[in-house]
Amino acid sequence: MTDSSDTGETRHPWFDELHALETEILDPSVRGDPERLDILLADELVEFGSSGRVYDKEMLIDMMTSESSAEVAIKDFQVRALSPGAVLVMYRSVGGAGREARRSSVWARREGRWEMVFHQGTRITGAGRYFS
Repeated sequence: MTDSSDTGETRHPWFDELHALETEILDPSVRGDPERLDILLADELVEFGSSGRVYDKEMLIDMMTSESSAEVAIKDFQVRALSPGAVLVMYRSVGGAGREARRSSVWARREGRWEMVFHQGTRITGAGRYFS
């Protein structure tokens, strides 16, 4: 099931909560807060960065808390259920200087809350910017 804020389709029941969590992770104040990141990111998290580098949770928290980040907007947000307690989130991020990336995250619902278990970012360049 595909759910998007830009279509007339029925939204996934956790659409708003997951959108808020993805927005939170992109927020510069949260990216600088290792305690909050520790709660949001699962211990077994794997991220494939837009550079192609592979990160685990510890590496990602170290990187996020040491970098300076700018505001990032989320566009074309979608949620697809993978199982009763797991979802795939996909969206396009737009940051400073028009930098865009396609992003996907897998979130697992555990003990009443969501944890990100996987994330991938792929930079959008050239003609890729014009296709959804």
